[in-house]
Amino acid sequence: MPTPPSAATRIDTVMAAIRARISSRACLPGSRLPSVRAQAQSMGVSVSTVVEAYDRLVADGSISARPGSGFYVAGPVAPLALAQLGPPRDRDVDPLWVSRQSLEADPDVLKPGCGWLPASWMYEAGMRKALRAAARADVATLADYATPLGHPALRQLLARRLAQQGIDVPASQVMLAESGTQAVDLICRFLLQPGDTVLVDDPCYFNFHALLKAHRVTAVGVPYTPTGPDLEAFAAALQAHSPRLYITNAGIHNPTGATLSPVTAHRLLKLADASDLVIVEDDIFADFEETAAPRLAAYDGLTRVIQIGSFSKTISASLRCGYIAARGDWIDSLADLKLATSFGGGRLAADVLYTALTDSGYRKHMESVRRRLAQARSTTLSRLEAIGITPWLVPQAGMFLWCALPDGNDAATLARACLADGVVLAPGNAFSLSLRAGGFLRFNAAQAGDPRVTEVLARAMQA
Repeated sequence: MPTPPSAATRIDTVMAAIRARISSRACLPGSRLPSVRAQAQSMGVSVSTVVEAYDRLVADGSISARPGSGFYVAGPVAPLALAQLGPPRDRDVDPLWVSRQSLEADPDVLKPGCGWLPASWMYEAGMRKALRAAARADVATLADYATPLGHPALRQLLARRLAQQGIDVPASQVMLAESGTQAVDLICRFLLQPGDTVLVDDPCYFNFHALLKAHRVTAVGVPYTPTGPDLEAFAAALQAHSPRLYITNAGIHNPTGATLSPVTAHRLLKLADASDLVIVEDDIFADFEETAAPRLAAYDGLTRVIQIGSFSKTISASLRCGYIAARGDWIDSLADLKLATSFGGGRLAADVLYTALTDSGYRKHMESVRRRLAQARSTTLSRLEAIGITPWLVPQAGMFLWCALPDGNDAATLARACLADGVVLAPGNAFSLSLRAGGFLRFNAAQAGDPRVTEVLARAMQA
C-alpha cells in the first residue's frame, strides 16, 4: 500500500502550486487567491494544510493577508516563465527544451534534431574574407550605430534578391533587424495585443510557439499538407477565431520540407482578403531551393503579407542580421519600434553580411551546399527506412525530413532515451499545437550523417 504524503510534503505541494500560478502570471499582483476552504477542496488536502501553506507564503512575501478579506498576490508582476504557460506538457517535447539541448550540447553530442547546418558547412571562407575587410573599414563602421532602417547597400541588395522572387519592393520598404526571430518579435509587438489570435501551421517551426506565448496571444494550429495549409481548416479558423496574424514559412516548410503550391497560395490569399488577416512569411530557407516555390508576398504585392528572412542558416548563425519587407507605412512604424527596443542595430554585422553576400564565392558555396544536402537527404532516408522510419514526404530541397515512427513508438520517449546516448532529437509534438505528432521526428539530414544516429535510434526503439 503506498505511503501517504507527509504533512510537510502536502504543504510544499500547495505552496508550489500557488507559486507556479504567480510565475505564469495566471495570478497577477493584487488578485485574490481562492479561499482556504476552496483551495483545500480543489487540491484534495485539509484546511489546516492550506492555512499553513498560505502563512508561509505570507512570511516569504509571495502573498499578503487582508483581515476579513482573504489572501492576495503581493509584489510586482512575476518574471515571465514561458515553460509555465499553457497546459502542462512533457518537457522533452517543449520547444525551448529542444533548443537548449541543441545549443548547450557538448561537441561530441550528435544533433540530428537541431535546425542548422554543421559549422563546417557554413560560408567560412567568405566570412573570414568579409571580417578582414571590416577590420580595414573606416572607424564609423566599426564604432557607430546603424541608421534606423539599417545598412543602405545591404537593403538595396535585399530588394534586388526579393525581385528575383517576384516581390517588387524598394529598398525604403526593407528594414534590417538583429535576426529573423527579432523580425517576428517586432511584427508581433506592432500588430498584436494580449488575447489576440494567431494562426500557425500544424506542425510549424517550434520557436513560433514560444514567441507567441511571450506575447500573451492565443495560437491556433491549421493542419499542413504537402501543398500548404489545409484550406478548409484555414477557412474554418478564420470564421471561428477572427485571427490577426498567420505566420508561416515561404519556400521550404519547417519541419515538413513541403512547398506551397500556386493553387493553394492563390486560394489562401483569397480567403485572407475577406478578413483582417495579416500574413507573415518567413523566407529563411530561400537559398536552399533548387526551384523557387510561390511566394505569398509576390502574389499579394506586400499589401497584407510581410516577408522576413535572415542568413543564419547559410552564412553564419553567429552573425545576427535579418530583415523585414513590408508596406511603407508599416516599415516606418516598425523602425520607430526597433529604435525603442534595440536602438540603432548592428552596423558591423550588416557590413560583414553585405561583403559576404556580394562576394562571388557565395553562389558557389550555396551550389555546393545544395549538392551536399541532396546526398545527405538520400543517405539519411535510406538509413531511417532500414529501421522502419518513413518520410511523410520526400522533400526536393532543404535539410529537413519529417518522418513517421513505427507504430507503438513515442517520439518524446525516444528523445529521452537517445539523449542519454549522446543524440539530440526533435520530437514531433514540439512542432504541433494539437499534440498529434507524437509519432513523428524531424531529422536534419546535414546533422544525421554519423551512423551512430540510426544505431542509437534502433536500440531505443527495440527497448
